[in-house]
Amino acid sequence: MNTPLAERIRPKSLDDYLSQQHLIGEQGALTAQLKSGVLSSLILWGPPGTGKTTLATIIANESGRPFYTLSAVDSGVAAVRQVIEQAKKSDSLFTSKNPILFIDEIHRFSKSQQDSLLGAVEKGWVTLIGATTENPSFEVIPALLSRCQLYILKPFSRKDLEALLQRALKNDSVLSTKNVTLKETEAIIRLSGGDARKLLNILELVVLSENASEGENITITNEMVQQKVQKNTVLYDKTGEQHYDIVSAFIKSIRGSDPNAAVYWLARMIEGGEELKFIARRLVILASEDIGMANPTALVLANTTFQSVTSIGYPEARIILSQCTIYLATSPKSNASYIAINKAQKLVKQTGDLSVPLSIRNAPTKLMKELGYGKEYEYAHDYEGNFVAHEFLPEEIRGTSLYVPGNNARESTLKKHLQSLWQEKYKF
Repeated sequence: MNTPLAERIRPKSLDDYLSQQHLIGEQGALTAQLKSGVLSSLILWGPPGTGKTTLATIIANESGRPFYTLSAVDSGVAAVRQVIEQAKKSDSLFTSKNPILFIDEIHRFSKSQQDSLLGAVEKGWVTLIGATTENPSFEVIPALLSRCQLYILKPFSRKDLEALLQRALKNDSVLSTKNVTLKETEAIIRLSGGDARKLLNILELVVLSENASEGENITITNEMVQQKVQKNTVLYDKTGEQHYDIVSAFIKSIRGSDPNAAVYWLARMIEGGEELKFIARRLVILASEDIGMANPTALVLANTTFQSVTSIGYPEARIILSQCTIYLATSPKSNASYIAINKAQKLVKQTGDLSVPLSIRNAPTKLMKELGYGKEYEYAHDYEGNFVAHEFLPEEIRGTSLYVPGNNARESTLKKHLQSLWQEKYKF
């Protein structure tokens, strides 16, 4: 039996599909589309082993549409165009059952490869279903993303994973012939990292490696699983509680200026197989949110780190991440920029669309100039020190203070500078 267990028991219908009830349950976001037969192009975003490929296949089966599939790992523009040409010849083209093109790991497609899909999606030659483990906002081009609905698949719950184990033991043509007792599940669930495919692979490995005689009972325990898998796996679930806890510890260690702890939690993520670009993105966010104006170079270094990690990859990228982590942890801290934008957004929501003062409006036409647009604007470079005390906020909120410099060396200098310029307006 060469077919993996995960493939042998892959659900064929929505009734057999575990989890994701927010998508395919009675009130699910996809349920109405499937019932109506009108399906829009969509992106399925979720962790590995949460059923993205299975769901795409079931959607095609339940809607009765021709189904074409490509893997972004080994398909180029030529392959995409070939499939689109095949789809254009389908008898169901331009009907409510136009062909489905499923692209697994669509985040691995380059911009040009994603561009090659636009015409087919826009003209209705295919209904695109893309699957990705990466944030589509970063990995899917805006033009394609705007033409698709985004659906997020949630990690399997422990209850779902245990139900999947029981289903495999009961329904699989191979494992159902064995006398298996699932006494403990902690180790097998932990080692799977929440990945259903990995979970089933481990189960099959453990059961078949026993070589039990016919009728002999196989009792699965945590110790047995650890021995069979023979892998000292770091306790780190990339999709579950450990993921969020360790990322939180990492960020808080940097914010708390503790480089030792920060590098330790970085190592935990790396050893646990965390996506390197995810770590780098968090560093970029932190560089602005928690360091900001106290050391603006931090954002430059963090962004360079993200670009370097993207182009270099593991294992060398770990050194770059370590350098950036230590730099950010040892930098002075300020969340003044973060607080300023929060206050500004809150103010906008409270006050609505206030008019731009006439003096700072653009005046590209004669009529606008006659109406007073830009009339009283004072050009800063015409004044001594390249500064003049002009009011730039709407009349209703003039004098409002949003940015308050933090208590650090650089922003203390900024504070003195602003006070020397504005005198009465900037009093901190």
